Amino acid sequence: MQNLSTILVTAYAKAPQGTSMYEVYKHAGIVLEIDKKTHKIIDAEFTFVTRLAQDFFRRMLVGFDITSNIDELVSRVEDHYVTPSTGSVIVAIKSAQKRYLEKIKNS
Repeated sequence: MQNLSTILVTAYAKAPQGTSMYEVYKHAGIVLEIDKKTHKIIDAEFTFVTRLAQDFFRRMLVGFDITSNIDELVSRVEDHYVTPSTGSVIVAIKSAQKRYLEKIKNS
């Protein structure tokens, strides 16, 4: 069995009604693969309907240290991701960070 050096963290927020995200998934979901030593996001996936949005969002998050001030990442999302689901995405990101911080605190 392979020795893993990463943690997979998921989080969800309600998607805004009237959006394709809501119609398909009902929730905005995020999955982050985080390096346990550096706390950097090495991969990210979100419940976006399009591949372009998936790729764009991945590029925004990969390399971010999830233990650092989340406001920097929130600002980046607000500046570069202009959609009806922006608020839901931010809630999911904050929830994922909280879940990760609780995990490493209890480890």
